[in-house]
Amino acid sequence: MYAVIKTGGKQYRVQAGDMLVVEKLDGEAGAEVAFNEVLMVGEGADVTVGAPLVEGAVVNATLIETRKGEKVKIFKKIRRQGYRRTKGHRQIESVLRVTSVAAGKTESKWDGVVDLTTKAVLDARARNLRSVAEAAAAPVAAPAAKKAPKAKAAAEAEAPAQTEAKKAAPKKAAAPKAETATEAKAAPKKAAPKAKSTDAE
Repeated sequence: MYAVIKTGGKQYRVQAGDMLVVEKLDGEAGAEVAFNEVLMVGEGADVTVGAPLVEGAVVNATLIETRKGEKVKIFKKIRRQGYRRTKGHRQIESVLRVTSVAAGKTESKWDGVVDLTTKAVLDARARNLRSVAEAAAAPVAAPAAKKAPKAKAAAEAEAPAQTEAKKAAPKKAAAPKAETATEAKAAPKKAAPKAKSTDAE
């Protein structure tokens, strides 16, 4: 069973279980929405057309989220005048899950469970990123952060023992410094003049 409804100046053909994106509607996520402006109801070959609306027909839906739509670029140009202007626009839209279509005594319902996961979270999961909404919904990470200072304190307690062990270890003999080599070179130069003085005597 399907129906044609009117909302936000547009018409949509819907049936139970459909995901519907319409112009912005008031309400929080999980709110029930009823569309009374039903223009046509059909089931197989049996079609009822309203004049202008079908009496007693109602389409019920659950509001999943209200979000910004895809970006539309508006570009203006006047040739040979150096005039160019670019603007962008994102229309606010509401996402709905149609739960039932009723017309008089006949009614078709959707048996599934409405998932209120937003498109932003689904996109983040697809890109293997952690969403801000998921981080806020998971308070389990807070206790893990509190345990970190204890581990740091234990590491600091072990550090002094390791430094004492290093101090107790015997040190290797230091390599001869460059000063000893310069002194060795300087010593023969001082001895040479003494030898000349003895020859003179």
